[in-house]
Amino acid sequence: MKKEQPYNTFPAFLKKYFPFKVQKISLNAGFTCPNRDGTKGHGGCTYCNNQTFNPAYCKTEKSVETQLNEGKVFFSYKYPEMKYLAYFQAYTNTYDELDGLKKKYEEALQTKDVVGLVIGTRPDCMPDSLLDYLEELNKKTFLLVEYGIESTHDETLKRINRGHTFAETVDAIYRTKQRGILTGGHVILGLPGEDKNQILSQAIEISKLPLDTIKLHQLQIIKGTKMAKEYAEHPEDFHMFNVDDYMNLVIDYIQLLNPEITVERFLSQSPKELIITPDWGLKNYEFTDRVFKKMKEIGAYQGKLFNN
Repeated sequence: MKKEQPYNTFPAFLKKYFPFKVQKISLNAGFTCPNRDGTKGHGGCTYCNNQTFNPAYCKTEKSVETQLNEGKVFFSYKYPEMKYLAYFQAYTNTYDELDGLKKKYEEALQTKDVVGLVIGTRPDCMPDSLLDYLEELNKKTFLLVEYGIESTHDETLKRINRGHTFAETVDAIYRTKQRGILTGGHVILGLPGEDKNQILSQAIEISKLPLDTIKLHQLQIIKGTKMAKEYAEHPEDFHMFNVDDYMNLVIDYIQLLNPEITVERFLSQSPKELIITPDWGLKNYEFTDRVFKKMKEIGAYQGKLFNN
């Protein structure tokens, strides 16, 4: 790890693959989820309200191409030469028949200035037949598959109604990485029932996986979710970090993390009108600047406490 860079950043990761600036554009391609449609359950994950990550241009009645072109308007004014990654983000973006998935992925790749795909999904929604296709697609374009891990503790996964185990997560990540596909993960820090020691033990488990990228997000209680009702009824079950405590937790987590993994982000930015708590009033880059400065001040860096 370079001294001036206390952790592996996502822009540096992208520079390995692109000689130009690239920006992810979020899409809502009209997918659902197996624990919403009754296959595994109803109601979805207890913390989930998909409005929290749907920009205004993400409307399911719009085609993938239209959403991408409208998304580009947000970014092209600043960097006219910008290229884009189509980010299939909302719900479970591998949860469909193979032909339907191919059509949407390839529509995205045929859109002007789109140079790759990022596909967000669940670990229990990655059949080998889809991996066969993605393995071939990966030979032609940039591809990153991002799994919602959320927690490494099965008790927590059950409590938040994920509908899968951590063993299924491990299996999906290994099967994807074995195909030569870039593989990412997403975790939520501060889920109910998990104390600081359990959260930090997660970093040790995550470090054993062949992940290329990881996103860390603080738990937010969002209006319209089952977790919001739980929080109202039993706030004692939740430890809501203040911004300084969360920053210190993130730094401890990163120091335990495998130094080969890229840390994409630390913070979730939900629409202010949907947040019950915590509302720190910080942009992602502002929090990142604080983490960077604090790590430099105390001599912390990614992998400092990593035990291979």
